[in-house]
Parts: sequence; C-alpha cells; structure tokens
Amino acid sequence: MPDFSRRADTPELMDGPDVDFETFRGCLADLAKVNVLTLAYRPTLAFLAKLHRDGLWPQDQPLMILDVGSGYGDMLRVIARWCGKRGLEVRLTGLDRNPWAERAAERVLGSADIRFVTEDLLDYRGGADVVISSLFTHHLDDETLLRFLEWQEANARIGWFVNDLLRHSFSYYGFSLLSSLMRWHPLVRHDGPVSISRAFSPKDWSDLLKRADIRQARVEPWFPFRLCVSRVRA
Repeated sequence: MPDFSRRADTPELMDGPDVDFETFRGCLADLAKVNVLTLAYRPTLAFLAKLHRDGLWPQDQPLMILDVGSGYGDMLRVIARWCGKRGLEVRLTGLDRNPWAERAAERVLGSADIRFVTEDLLDYRGGADVVISSLFTHHLDDETLLRFLEWQEANARIGWFVNDLLRHSFSYYGFSLLSSLMRWHPLVRHDGPVSISRAFSPKDWSDLLKRADIRQARVEPWFPFRLCVSRVRA
C-alpha cells in the first residue's frame, strides 16, 4: 500500500527502455482520453488566458510556447485551437526526449502548426516566452525536478506553468477502478496509480520552490486532483 505522506519512487512502465512504438503510442492515445475526461487542459488554458488579460501576450509577434514532455502533443493541439478561436498568434514547440513521442504526435497533428523536437531538456537552446508542462514533473526525482525548475527560471522569458497531479488516496484508488472499467491501455492502468503516488502535495512544492530559491511562484489546486505551479515574471 502506498505511503501518501511522501512521494513514491516506483518506476512507470512507459519510461522503460524496452517499450516499443506501438505500445507507447497506444498508451499516449489513451492518456489523451484521460486528459479530456479529467478536464486536464483547463488549468493551462486559464494561465494563458490570464497572460492575455494582463497584457503579457506580445502585440507584434507570436507568443513562443514550449511544452516540455509533450508526449502525444494533445495539450499543444488544444492550445492551437484555443488561440485560433481568439485570433492570438502563437508559435508552438513540443519537446520530448523519447523519439516515439515525436513520431506519435506527428501522426495525429492534422493541420495544426506545431513543431516537435526530440532532445534532452537541458540540451535545448531554442528559447521560449512561456514554458509549460503537463503530467511531466512527477516523472522526475526531486533533484532532477530542481534542475528543471532552475532551467525554467533561466529560459522562460515571460513565465512558466506546471500542470500536474495532487497525491491523494481517493484519486489513487478511484483511478484504478475507472481505468479498469474503461478498459484503457494496460500501461495506463498500471502507470496511472503509480503517477498519483509519485505526485505532489502543496508542501512538496513549497519545499522544492524554496530549495530552488524561487520566491514568487504560485501553487494552486484544480479540480479534480490537480496541483499546478505558476510563475509570471511581470
């Protein structure tokens, strides 16, 4: 039984080196369904909407958004549609170190203007106005996560937004039941509860931000069982 008082270090199957492309793609496709069902895109879109309301969206050039750990690219496709409906200029890049992610995302890209890059985060030199991530940080151990926070601070010109899970026993057991009923991909059924056990509490984020010496970030819960962290330089 997981100890929900602290982050677990149980590995996720999808992070293993022996996962073939079709297995990885099938897992990502079902994770996109989970994201729709759990309203996972709302926090990130709300962050972008606030940037626009606060006058931080560039007037004379596209806003450059980098999605770290972009996976299937579904967050970026949602952002592309959201911006298109509002006439907002945006340049979207998805970054993932797993080459299967770029290949899977480009298969379902459609007409969206999104660039996908296969590269390790710390090697990326493309720059960005805004760095986002979704269901990415729980894959990292605390020390690697600290480096990621420092990297965001150094590379996000306007701000950054982390969209991830709240560690909670109800969501852990609830997801286990739901994923079985929905007959989602076996990797999703295994890795979903593991992800929740690896996720965060508000105190986890508070301690990590202090260690990274980031003093002006905001930690905010979102329904259902999301915990997001945002930082805006302005």
